[in-house]
Amino acid sequence: MKKLLFSLIFMAGTLAAQADDYAYLTFETTDGTRTSVAVSSLTLSISGTTLTAGNQSFTLSNLSKMYFSTSDETTGISDEIRMRSEEIVTDVYDLNGRKVNKDNLKEGVYVIKGTDGTYKIAVK
Repeated sequence: MKKLLFSLIFMAGTLAAQADDYAYLTFETTDGTRTSVAVSSLTLSISGTTLTAGNQSFTLSNLSKMYFSTSDETTGISDEIRMRSEEIVTDVYDLNGRKVNKDNLKEGVYVIKGTDGTYKIAVK
């Protein structure tokens, strides 16, 4: 019993030492979106079907993997766009660079050009 306990403590210490080299914990969802969260003072919690890491929340069924990384791998694709109400969408492009009709977007990823910036969105 003591041997098993010692082995578990040793393995936990080894894993914690290896994670010290990584600055981010990256989450990848089933649609390919990646979000990195800094590991310094990181807290993880699970409530029902939601995983909360720092100030980010993920639905467990939408997560495909999570891993430690040395750099922020956030893709910039998000489920919601926070545009100011007075901002005007000027152009919408698909990932091949073709201009598309902004009133008839099908499921996919688009680049939206507005008066105050450019955004990547995923239409589901």
